Amino acid sequence: MRQSWPVEHGTLPDVSVVVVNYRGADDTVTCLRALFGDLDYPAEKLQVIVVDNASGDGSAERIRAAAPDAEVVEAPTNLGFAGGCNLGVRAARGSVVAFLNNDARPDPEWLREAVRVLRAEPTVGAVASKVLDWDGRGIDFVDGGLTWFGMGYKRHAGQPDDGSHDTPRDVLFGTGSALVARTAVFRELGGFDERFFMFYEDVDLGWRMNLRGWRVRYVPTSLTYHKHHASMSTVDTSRELYLLERNALAALYKNFSDETLAKVLPAALALVVRRATARGELDATQLEITRRPENPADDRAPVPVSRQALAGFLAIDQFVELLPSLAESRKAEQAARRVTDTDLAPLMRKAMEPAYPLPRYLAAHDVLVEVFGLEEVFGRPRRVLVVTGDALADRMAGPAIRAWNMADVLSGEHDVRLVTINALCDPPESSFPVSRATPRELVEHAEWADIIVLQGHVLENVGFLKEPGNTKIVVCDIYDPMHLELLEQGKDSTDEQRSLDLVGVTRIIDNQLRRGDFFLCASERQRHFWLGHLTAIGRLTPALYDNDPTVRSLLAEAPFGLPGKPPQRTGPGLRSTLGIDESDKVVLWAGGVYSWFDPLTLLHAVDRLRTRRSDARLVFLGMKHPNPEVPDMDIAGQTRALAKRLDLVGSHVFFNETWVPYHDRQNWLLDANAGVTTHYEHVETTFAFRTRVLDYLWAGLPIVTTDGDSFADLVRRENLGVVVPSEDPDALADALEKVMYDTAFAAGCVERIAAVRERFTWENVLAPLTGFCRNPRPAADRLTGTSFMVPNRALGRLEKVQRDVSLVKEYMTAGGAGEVARRATGRVLKKLRGRG
Repeated sequence: MRQSWPVEHGTLPDVSVVVVNYRGADDTVTCLRALFGDLDYPAEKLQVIVVDNASGDGSAERIRAAAPDAEVVEAPTNLGFAGGCNLGVRAARGSVVAFLNNDARPDPEWLREAVRVLRAEPTVGAVASKVLDWDGRGIDFVDGGLTWFGMGYKRHAGQPDDGSHDTPRDVLFGTGSALVARTAVFRELGGFDERFFMFYEDVDLGWRMNLRGWRVRYVPTSLTYHKHHASMSTVDTSRELYLLERNALAALYKNFSDETLAKVLPAALALVVRRATARGELDATQLEITRRPENPADDRAPVPVSRQALAGFLAIDQFVELLPSLAESRKAEQAARRVTDTDLAPLMRKAMEPAYPLPRYLAAHDVLVEVFGLEEVFGRPRRVLVVTGDALADRMAGPAIRAWNMADVLSGEHDVRLVTINALCDPPESSFPVSRATPRELVEHAEWADIIVLQGHVLENVGFLKEPGNTKIVVCDIYDPMHLELLEQGKDSTDEQRSLDLVGVTRIIDNQLRRGDFFLCASERQRHFWLGHLTAIGRLTPALYDNDPTVRSLLAEAPFGLPGKPPQRTGPGLRSTLGIDESDKVVLWAGGVYSWFDPLTLLHAVDRLRTRRSDARLVFLGMKHPNPEVPDMDIAGQTRALAKRLDLVGSHVFFNETWVPYHDRQNWLLDANAGVTTHYEHVETTFAFRTRVLDYLWAGLPIVTTDGDSFADLVRRENLGVVVPSEDPDALADALEKVMYDTAFAAGCVERIAAVRERFTWENVLAPLTGFCRNPRPAADRLTGTSFMVPNRALGRLEKVQRDVSLVKEYMTAGGAGEVARRATGRVLKKLRGRG
C-alpha cells in the first residue's frame, strides 16, 4: 500500500461524532470534555451529537450545561445502542460519522488518523480504532473474530498491549465503542440494525459492509480508551446472554449465503440449546421415560431452570418472532452482496472457535461440526467462470488459447468452468469442465459464479451483468483492442458498413470498460492506451489515483503466455507432413494470415533469399481460422496468389491449408530453425500483441520481426533475433539469412531466449489474475454509497451575488449584452431541467 500523506487542514472532511448516553451523564461529560478539549481536529469541522436514550434522570440537562457546544438529541424511548446511534446519524452533517462510547475517551489523533486512511484508501468503508482499557495498558479491541454460529468476539481482549498489534489490517468488523465510517456508506447500509438493541450490532454492520465489497480497516494509530460496558454494570448477565444469543442467530441468518446457511443454521440452533443446558448445569436426561420417580406427583413438580439457561431458550423463541422481518433484510443483503463467504473466511479468523470452555458444550460443538460438515463450508473454493466467444477444440485461436490457460491456472485454487458461446465446442481433455452455452444457459453459469472472467463480445450476451445494480465481480480481458483490429480487418467492406461496425465494436468495448472491476491487457503499450480510454469514460477517479497512482489495482498487464514445460515431440511435424528435407532451413509463420499482417513483403524476401540460399523454406502454420465464424480475409488470397506468381509454392513456400491442433503445434515448432512475423506500420501494430510469437520463445527459435509492436521491443532489448523495418524485403531477406545460417548468432539467440521465456509462462503472466481472484473486490468506483468526503463549500448569498456580478462582467467583455442574455437563458433552462 502506498505511504499515506499527512491530511492537511484544507482537505479534512467534516466529521460528526455520535455519543449515546443512558443514565451515564458523568461518563458522558468526561467523554465530551476529551472530545472538545483534547482532540486534534478543527472545531469548525467537528460536530458532536449526544443522543440521550430517554434516561429520565436529568442526564440531558446536565450534558447541555456541561458541554454547550454538543448537540443533544433526546430519544422518545430507550432505543438501545443501535437505535441511539442511528438517531444521532440522522442529525449528522459530516461526510464522516464517528461513534464513541460514552465511557470512552479519544487519543488526540483518533479522528485525524482514521480520516487519513479513509481519504487514502477509497475502498475502506470504516476504520476500526484500536481500543485500550482506561489506563492504556490492556487491550480492549485490536481485532475481531466470528464463529460459524454467528458470535463475534474481540481477539486478544484483556491481554497487555505489548506493541504486537500495531500493524494496520483488514478486519471483519470494528467495535462500536470506537468506529469511524463514511456517512454515505453507513446510510446506504441502513445503519446499525435496531432490532439488535445492543451487542453484535457492530459485528453485523461490519459483516454487511464487507459483503458489499467495502473494507473495514483496523488502524492502530486511531486510538481510544474504554471502561467497557459501564452501562451494563447493574444488569444481570442473563439479559446480556439473551441478547448475545438472539443477535448472533439474527446476524448469521441475514448474512450467510443460502448454501452456508443451510448447514449452519440448524447446527447453530442446536448449539444454543446445548450452551443453555451446559451453562445452567441442567441434566438433559432428566425427562427420559426410564427416570420417572416412584411418586407420580413428583413427576409433575416444576423443574428449576437458571436465568443463564433460560436466556438461550428465550433467544431462540424471539429469533423465531423476528424471522418475518429478518427474512426481508436477508433478501436485501443477499441481493446486494459482492463477495462470498469464502472471501470473508480469513476475516473470521478462527471460524471453528467454540468460544465457551464448558465440557458438555465442547463435546456437542465437535459433534455438530463433524455431522454437518462445517469445516468444509468455510473451505469452499471460489467459483470462477471463464467465458470466451472463440471455438474450443483441438484447433484453437489466440482468444480461446488464452481463456483455456486462464481456466487451467485458476483451477489449481478455485472451482472453474470454461464456457464458450461459439457453436464449435469439441475440447481436448481437461482437468476443469468445458462446455458451450446458449445465452440463457450463460446466465445460469454467471449466476453460479463468484467471479466472471470474460473477453471479446461476451458481455453483450450476459445483459444482466450490465444492469446498474448488478453485484457480480467481473474481470475483463481486453488484450485484444478489437476496434483497432477492425480498422484493418474491415477494409473489404463498404465505407458505411466499416463505420457502423466500428461504432458497434467501440460501444461493446465501452460497456466492458464501464462494467469491469478489474482489467487485463497484454503489454505496457496497451496499458497506456487503455488508461486513456478508462480516463475518458470517467473510471480513473481522483480517489482511485490517490490510493494507487500506478492504477494497477484496476488495470494490470497479463501478456499471452506459454507452457512451463519445454516442448516435447509427440508426433510428426512440418517436415514429414509437407515433404521438407531434414537438411533444409525452415522459417515458420506460426499464426494465421490476417489483414493486419504483411506476408507479401515476406514472400518477396524469400524470393530474394532463394537466389543465394536454395535450401531456405517458409512454412505458414495455418491458413484457415479455427473459428468457423471468422471468414477468410482477402490477404490470405493475395498471399497464395503472390507465392504462386513468384513460383515459390511447393519449393520454397509451403501452406498448411487448415490449422494445426493446439496440442500438436510443438511438433511443427521443433522442426523449424527460426520464427517470423511481419506487419505493416499502423496503429493496430502499435498496440497489438502477436500471441503466436510466444511459441517461438517456447520452442527456442530465433525471431525475425517487423519493427513497431511490443514484441519488436522485446526482441531488440533482449537480442532474441533481428528487428527489421516494415515493407523492406531486402532487410528482411538479410535477417532471415542471419538467423538461419549464422550459427553463432542463432546459438546466442537460443541461449538468451531460454532465460527470457521463464517470464512468459502462463503461471507467471497470469499472476495479476490469480492475485485478484484470491481476494476479489469490486472496483472502488463501483461500490454503492460512495460520496465526496470533502465536498465543495456551498456559497453564501453575498458570495453568489459577487460571483454573478463577476460573470456578467466577463460575459460583457466576451460578447456584450447578447452573450449575457444567452448565458442567462442557459442558466434558466438548466434550473428548469433540474440540473442547476
